[in-house]
This record gives sequence, C-alpha cells and structure tokens, in this order.
Amino acid sequence: MVFDTLVAEFPFLLRGLWIGVQLLAALLALGFVLGLTLAVMSVYGHWTLRLFTVVFERIFRGIPEIVLLLLFFYGIGELLPLSPFLAAVLALGLRSTAYQAQIFRGSIQSVAGGEVMAARALGMSRLGAIWHIVLPQALRRSIGPWTNEYSAELKATSLAYVIGVVELTRQASYIVSNLQGNTLTVFAVVAAMYFVVNRLGNAGLYALERKLAVPGFEGRGASS
Repeated sequence: MVFDTLVAEFPFLLRGLWIGVQLLAALLALGFVLGLTLAVMSVYGHWTLRLFTVVFERIFRGIPEIVLLLLFFYGIGELLPLSPFLAAVLALGLRSTAYQAQIFRGSIQSVAGGEVMAARALGMSRLGAIWHIVLPQALRRSIGPWTNEYSAELKATSLAYVIGVVELTRQASYIVSNLQGNTLTVFAVVAAMYFVVNRLGNAGLYALERKLAVPGFEGRGASS
C-alpha cells in the first residue's frame, strides 16, 4: 500500500526536487558573483570597502537561514512583494555570498603577490593583473572548498518550505498527509534523493578540480 502510493506520488517528489535544484543553482550563482566581488574588494579595495565586506559577512553568517527566509519574505515582502522562490533565492543567496566571499578571499590571498608585481612590471594594469593573473588561479584553487558550500546550500534549500516554496520537503509533507502517516518511509526516500544529488554534484566538482589541476601541484586523489 505504502509502496504503491510512493510510486504513484514519485513524480511529485521529482518535481519538488527539480524546484529545489533550480533554487540551489540560482542562489549559488548569486553567491558566486557577489562573493567573488566582495572577495576582490576585501583584498584590493579601499579600507571602507573592506569594512563593508566584514560587516556584510558577519551579519549574514550570524543569522540562521530560516530567520533570513522569514525576514525576506514577510519583512521585505511588505515593502516589495516577492514570490516565495525569489525571497528564498535572495535570503539564501546572500548568506551563501558571505561564505563564498571567505572561500574566494582565501584563494586570492594564496596567489603570490610577486605575480601581480611581475605583471605590473610588464605593463599590465592592476585590474588586468587581477583579472588575468590572480582570478584564474584563485578560482581553480577554490573548487575544493566550494564543494562544501554546494553541499551546505543543497541542504539549506529544504528550509524554503517554511515560506511556501513547493520543493522536495514540502512535496514530501503533502504525501505524508495523504498517507496519513508513514513519515519515516517517505522522508527516507527524500533523504536518499538529497544524498544522490549531493554525491553527483560533489563528483562533478571533484572531476572539474582534477581536470584543472596544474602539473606539479598535488590534486585530489593524487598518490602520495
């Protein structure tokens, strides 16, 4: 009975998973663009820009995801109407920005300062040196730490149900209501779906890291 119902309802779980994946992609993209910008500002910017990045990171890292979701949907939503999906993208995306900024800042700082000086000595502008010399290396080095951010934000998408985003967790709650129980079975399936998406994403990122590895530097999975 339960198995038959799960099979019949599985397309709805897949639909919820697809919405969750779209949410994940959107918030990570937002966090990537803004996080990289903040990282560059914090390393090369004026002290006022560095102060802004510190304040931003501490605020959005210090507030729980679920509180941010409620603030954006019910707080900002009173001033500027936001759909549940957009509110979730902004709330979780800005929080991801704070964490990605730290990842990228560490990667940027790992690039030897002498490389920028050498580029400037060859006539390259400071912005050009950052864009063509520093960032390509920093982005390659950030892939490893970025896998953790991917996993964390995938799990965070499950919280978007509190503001009405019909993602995987909410779809599962609907199925539990229809079944009038069997919560463990339904959410065991949901847990397996999250696990598969997490492993597939990490495997793809690890493969990208190996592909972009520079000979002479130890890469993931390299023999010691």
